Amino acid sequence: MDLGIKGKWALVGGSSKGLGLGCAQALAAEGVNVVMVARGAEALEAAAQALRGACPAVKVLTVATDITTPAGREAVFSVAGGPGTAFDIVVTNAGGPPPGDFRQWDRDAWIAALDANMLTPIELIKATVDGMAARGFGRVVNVTSGAVKAPLQVLGLSNGARTGLTGFVAGLARSEIAAQGVTVNNLLPGAFETDRLRTTLGGLASKQGKTYEDVAAGRRQGVPAKRFGNSAEFGAVCAFLCSVQAGYITGQNILADGGAYPGTF
Repeated sequence: MDLGIKGKWALVGGSSKGLGLGCAQALAAEGVNVVMVARGAEALEAAAQALRGACPAVKVLTVATDITTPAGREAVFSVAGGPGTAFDIVVTNAGGPPPGDFRQWDRDAWIAALDANMLTPIELIKATVDGMAARGFGRVVNVTSGAVKAPLQVLGLSNGARTGLTGFVAGLARSEIAAQGVTVNNLLPGAFETDRLRTTLGGLASKQGKTYEDVAAGRRQGVPAKRFGNSAEFGAVCAFLCSVQAGYITGQNILADGGAYPGTF
């Protein structure tokens, strides 16, 4: 299927590895020019070089910065050879805050979680969505978490911040931009083979007094698919949500979790 997005420009956060990289790879494979953003310069450039080799027909630019800061966002929007704020596709994605016990989190911990997982996506949307509407096409995909629908006790910081973003998107997606060709959706990963999952499972293992291997095996058994997902699968879902074919999908929370969420809705 031709997704109809060849030649467009995408901003993809956290794209040096994991789910963000999977999204960047899937979009580039569809002919989308990509600005990849992550904090680690070495890993980011290595990922970009591999992507340039795999997709030589597209432009792949990198910005090694902390996009949760005003200076970081300015660097992204002013990168040489990029589209400025005129992105057609924005994939917001930032590493989640650490797991733990809410009794140990002070105000600074909560503010950091909100900055990374709620306020930064809103700032990126604010900087780009009106241009998308004026051009008659735009796609925003926020990578959040399956924990938005099925919260995990040890991920309280993430549960709170990402749910706040979900509420904001619910209103924005149904505003006037919906009639101007702009969609805004959230993509909720379950258990994928990422550093984030390994950190979370490690925290659970420590809390429960078990080995990491036992906790990971138990988590896999709790997924109907009996396995963890991979970044290529996740990226493919992201690319479809960015396609012309997905123009009638907006304001939705799309679960990619191997069937783990047990609810009907």
